Amino acid sequence: MLPSSSKGHIAKQPSELIDGLIANLTDWRGTMLADVRRIIHDADPEIVEEWKWMGAPVWSHDGIVCVANAFKDKVKVTFYDGAHLADPDKLFNNGLEGKQWRTIDIYKDDKINESSLKTLIVAAVDHNHAKAKPANKPSGTPGSLK
Repeated sequence: MLPSSSKGHIAKQPSELIDGLIANLTDWRGTMLADVRRIIHDADPEIVEEWKWMGAPVWSHDGIVCVANAFKDKVKVTFYDGAHLADPDKLFNNGLEGKQWRTIDIYKDDKINESSLKTLIVAAVDHNHAKAKPANKPSGTPGSLK
């Protein structure tokens, strides 16, 4: 059964909303956003697409990995915990002073370094996994009284 909105309309799935966003971007930004989306899925086939904040494509795996959206002159890919990720190839080019977010602003004639972007996505997923693990609790030998 598909979810419905409060007005009884069938709610679209996040992947359908992202498809629509890309289809409505008939210039280079649509192509670039589609490329970014493909790279994200190539890096982590288990990633989940979400639609948040009234129109933002979000990719999550044990927490938000990144948000990507088109703006007038760029496609912006924002990594939620980017400040905690190594960026040896210097893809992050905005938000570098912040304590959490890091972004990659991609302009019309820019080329995506797919390998480096995949590495960042995998690092973000690994970071989320590490945050999601329960703290190690000391345990005694089964049956022992401590």
